[in-house]
Amino acid sequence: MNSQQCHILVCDDEIDVREMLQEYLGKRGYQVSTASGGDELRAIVADVPVDLMIMDINMPKEDGLSILRSLRPENTTPIIMLTAAGDVVDRIIGLEMGADDYLGKPVDLRELEARIKAILRREALTDRPAAGSTDAEQAAFGHYVLDKEAAKLLAEDGSEVQLTAMEYRLLKVFAENKGRVLNRDQLLEHAHDRSWDPFDRSIDIRISRLRRKLETNPEKPQIIRTVRGIGYVYDPK
Repeated sequence: MNSQQCHILVCDDEIDVREMLQEYLGKRGYQVSTASGGDELRAIVADVPVDLMIMDINMPKEDGLSILRSLRPENTTPIIMLTAAGDVVDRIIGLEMGADDYLGKPVDLRELEARIKAILRREALTDRPAAGSTDAEQAAFGHYVLDKEAAKLLAEDGSEVQLTAMEYRLLKVFAENKGRVLNRDQLLEHAHDRSWDPFDRSIDIRISRLRRKLETNPEKPQIIRTVRGIGYVYDPK
């Protein structure tokens, strides 16, 4: 997806921030809508397709985490959260709730654009259909099946389990490395486009979210198991 096809929704209570992002991204070919809070954001989402959202966490009426909670899991549009510099707790909570990325304020516009492009590239790869359907295009995760051709996780009754783009990519990486122990760096390399702090907890948080969706007992996982001191392994048996 190129910038001319992409509709970005910026949600921030500060009008200066909204106007700055709208001007900067607009000049780079993106279609940009703005919202000052949750009510305006939901009205836009209900009215027109949105490809990516940029949302501030610290807003007075309804904070970004509350808005994120109300959107997930039904709405899987990628979301970049804007957080106070160094606010690790908000970042962790945002990732646990399904945010795709985060960026500290004040916003570095060039870095924000790079993050947007990375997410759109991943979305394009996720949505690209495979040629032909074979057994290799499906992988069992407990009572669920990952259909890589349709880019969906399906329950036994055929209903779709909502996944964020990052969650889908992680399952795809595990399916393609069945029985192989993968460390966090390998998972980040295959499922994410940018370099992360080596102490970043994003992989652990996202795997915890996946376990709550897949495992009969998330506290004693059997499908995606932890290999202490190394990483994780997908064991369908």
